[in-house]
Amino acid sequence: MRIPVAATSIVDAITTDLRNRLFSGELTPEVALTETEIAASYNVARPTAKAAIERLVGEGLLMRGLHKTARVAVLGPDAVRDIYLARAYLESEIVRRLAAQKLAPTGAVAANQEIANLTAGSPMDLIEPDIRFHLSLIDAVGSERVNKMYQSLMSEVRLCMTRVQSLNLLEPGLIHAEHQRILELLEAGDGEAAAQLLDDHLGRARERLVAALGGEAGPQAAIATPLLG
Repeated sequence: MRIPVAATSIVDAITTDLRNRLFSGELTPEVALTETEIAASYNVARPTAKAAIERLVGEGLLMRGLHKTARVAVLGPDAVRDIYLARAYLESEIVRRLAAQKLAPTGAVAANQEIANLTAGSPMDLIEPDIRFHLSLIDAVGSERVNKMYQSLMSEVRLCMTRVQSLNLLEPGLIHAEHQRILELLEAGDGEAAAQLLDDHLGRARERLVAALGGEAGPQAAIATPLLG
């Protein structure tokens, strides 16, 4: 018996393309995305278009309205704070556990070196190595379920990071330096200091983005850069 797989791969491809268009800024909250329009654009059946839309709704990237119309989700200050809060809960405990092993993951080291090498180009180029840095910390713990929990946040995390970089809210040098100091603290076994620096690192991005979205920034937006190196 043949098992059909083409439909799934088509849905994957359309979902990926829509996601990339969203992150690049091509798709905005002002653009209505209907099953009919997506089906016509990609020359697929409406059930395939519907499946792609539903995946992105499930990731929190699209909001589904009446009459099967979807739009890019609008991140407000409260949503941004909640996304970063979830990250901080997971990542702070992760760095404490890695510090207990005096482990600085090689994947995080490599990702941060890539950030250091980005002396030119768009701020958007920082997003992928920045994400890999944080994912490498999660992966190093070796827990499949923790990894799944973190991955469930990734689409919204990436959307936040895209907004941060597109608005030039954080300097590449600061991102690299704080990453580097976190790695040094992990190797030194100082989990509390690593967790505090991570909280400051995420908190600065969070509160600056909150302000850029029209909210009132908390004190972490202007937190002094710690002594690095």
